[in-house]
Amino acid sequence: MESRVVVITGASSGIGAALARQLGAKGHHLTLGARREALLKEVAADSAPDAIPVVTDVTRRADVDHLRDVALDTFGHVDVWVNNAGRGASHVVMDLTEEDVQSIVDVVLKSVLYGAQAIVPHFQERGTGHLINVSSFMGRVPLASYRSIYSAAKSAVNILSSSLRMDLRAKYPGIHVSVVMPGIVDTEFHKVAQTPIPIRAGDRAGTTLVETADEVAAKIVALLDHPVAELYTAPQMADIAQRYYQDVGAFEERMGAHR
Repeated sequence: MESRVVVITGASSGIGAALARQLGAKGHHLTLGARREALLKEVAADSAPDAIPVVTDVTRRADVDHLRDVALDTFGHVDVWVNNAGRGASHVVMDLTEEDVQSIVDVVLKSVLYGAQAIVPHFQERGTGHLINVSSFMGRVPLASYRSIYSAAKSAVNILSSSLRMDLRAKYPGIHVSVVMPGIVDTEFHKVAQTPIPIRAGDRAGTTLVETADEVAAKIVALLDHPVAELYTAPQMADIAQRYYQDVGAFEERMGAHR
């Protein structure tokens, strides 16, 4: 794998931190963004000698633009941008408040828009680049109703990514837009969202979608050399999604039987 310049948001923990460490171990040049400065500096120190930690609040467009500018000023260009920042929320639809909705939309959806609008013009100037948006399988199949607004925002990320990919396809074939859809990932996300990690998911007893951050990160590392439009990080997820859309009503009825 050739050395690349990679920007990662949400890099202080979870998938972002695991990805930074794996890419750093392979000799890539990293610019890492997150809000928690101390943790971010630890990840940068553990990942690569020239990794640059940049305190970044992805809900602020100016912060995201600054993250890009630091990467360009330091390395001269960017090859890969990973929109990974996110947060969880656990509310069924009827319990959602305006604050719940706005906070998730800001972190999960608008941050992806800010990242894309910050870096894609640079990719267009170079005629090449790879934008990776970390979404969720719950944005494709609503496995947990208490993740209502989170799943809805991730679904919007999927559509936003597809629309951008279609916009770029004809004139900029060297620019790739990928959506990564993990299942349930064993990270502090669930502590923040105040929900347990489910021991089973899908519509068959015993089917698990639980992955580690390192497992998901390894799939993203491989994606750099083999870009695809959509990546389900757990093999069984594509099959579950297909069955969900074949008969939504029947799928949801089977899901209810396992609760």
